[in-house]
Amino acid sequence: MTRPGTSVPLFLNGEGMRGGSVHHSIAEHPFLGAADTAPRYRFFSVGDRFPAMWAVDDGGACVPGELFDVPLEVIRDSFMAVEPPELELGVIELADGSAALAVVLRREVHARGTDLIDISERGGWRAYRGQPAVD
Repeated sequence: MTRPGTSVPLFLNGEGMRGGSVHHSIAEHPFLGAADTAPRYRFFSVGDRFPAMWAVDDGGACVPGELFDVPLEVIRDSFMAVEPPELELGVIELADGSAALAVVLRREVHARGTDLIDISERGGWRAYRGQPAVD
């Protein structure tokens, strides 16, 4: 059992990042820095509305994003409340081998395959959307 207020690393790769439309849900929590995933994921634009990661055994890419230190209660009560229903919480591997929580594509959404554009080689969500990096 975790103690109330226990924080965990939360990896963000879309509108939850600094400057994004849902960043407000975690904005008051410590920014730990830019981070990349291990090269174990494909990165999709879902209907050009939001990004989503999908773990693969072969042919994966690193996904760029940001890492925040966020209490589990905030992730449960505020952060997930503003995430699209096509996404769910998962544990991912970062480039340095550590683990973090992140939102990932639901299995049934991936199985449908509709509205998924593979943007794995596009340099991340901001680059795909033509948005500048936030310093």
